Amino acid sequence: MSRRPNTDARRAQIVAALLGVIARQGYEKATIQAIAREAGLAPGLIHYHFENKRAILVALVSAMAAAARERFEAVLGEARRADERLRAYLQARLGLGEGATPDAVAAWVMIGAEAVRQPEVREVYAAAVAAERALLETLLAQAMRERGRRAQEAPLLAAGLVAMIEGAFQLSSAAGEAMPRGYAAEAAIGYATRAIEAAPGA
Repeated sequence: MSRRPNTDARRAQIVAALLGVIARQGYEKATIQAIAREAGLAPGLIHYHFENKRAILVALVSAMAAAARERFEAVLGEARRADERLRAYLQARLGLGEGATPDAVAAWVMIGAEAVRQPEVREVYAAAVAAERALLETLLAQAMRERGRRAQEAPLLAAGLVAMIEGAFQLSSAAGEAMPRGYAAEAAIGYATRAIEAAPGA
């Protein structure tokens, strides 16, 4: 009988524990002992499943990217029009309500800081950001064509939206009280809508 399902579940438990610890205490204080306490496991089990803390962090980046895509799929629902799909994506990434996870946002900000310092983390972080930009570019191009606009500016708009998302995450973690509650999704949707309307006709 395979032990893989149990191993996968245990690894996921450890990765989730790292998310909780770094969201509250930062990466530097996320020791193996702290992760073990958060997960309710012995430190030896952490070492059994991961070579070191950095390996858990790399796994966390992949898990968070997958979770973001799952929330998009949930918010997307029965949306058929391209502008509805674009709105659903921005709502999934920046909206409050069901599925919103402030700890995940705080952890993602910490991961971005570690990506500056650690090449292995930077590689998976950059891949996740690139995938987000590519998806946004596709959604924007579809929405532009649906509105009879040329999609040549979609790559630049997608890059701007990714920067807006990352900046909103940073502000919510470092200065949340300085920004209006729930502003980010509607601001991003408004930015995208106005940019599409201003694009040249096809």
